[in-house]
Amino acid sequence: MPLEPKPAVFPRIRKAVKLYKVTSVITGVMLLLLCAEMIVKYAFHLELYGFSDAGFLYFAPMVETATGWESTGVGVNLSTGILIAHGWFYVVYLFACFQLWSLMRWLFPKFLLLALGGVIPLLSFFLEVRVAREVETYLAKREAAATDPVEAHA
Repeated sequence: MPLEPKPAVFPRIRKAVKLYKVTSVITGVMLLLLCAEMIVKYAFHLELYGFSDAGFLYFAPMVETATGWESTGVGVNLSTGILIAHGWFYVVYLFACFQLWSLMRWLFPKFLLLALGGVIPLLSFFLEVRVAREVETYLAKREAAATDPVEAHA
C-alpha cells in the first residue's frame, strides 16, 4: 500500500502545486524559445543579437571558418541568453517537481516523468494541467472523506 500525505501537509501541497504550475509554464515557454533558437541557429546559421548599433533585435549571420561556425553579431548574444535562462529555470522547475513529488509521496517514476517535462517540448504544458487536476482532485476527495465519516468507509 503506497504512502499517502497526511492532512496536515495539505496546505504545503497546495503551495507546491502553485509553484509547479508557474515553473512548468515558464520552463515550457523557455524550452520552446530554445528549440526555435536552435532551429534558426543550426538550420539557417543565424544567431539572435540585441542592444547594439545594428538594432534592438536582429539576426546576425554565422560564417564558417576553419575552426567551425562563428557569429558575426555585435551586442548581447540573446541566443546564449535563452540557453542560460532555460537552464536556470529548469533547475527551479526540478525543485518544484521534487517538492510536489515528495509531499504527495508518489513513486520515483512519477518524478522522472515530471522532470522530463522540462526537456521534451510541449510536455510541461500537458503535465501541468494533468498533474494539477490530479492533485486538486485527490485533496478534495481526502478532505471530503475527513469531514464525512460515511464517505470515509466507502
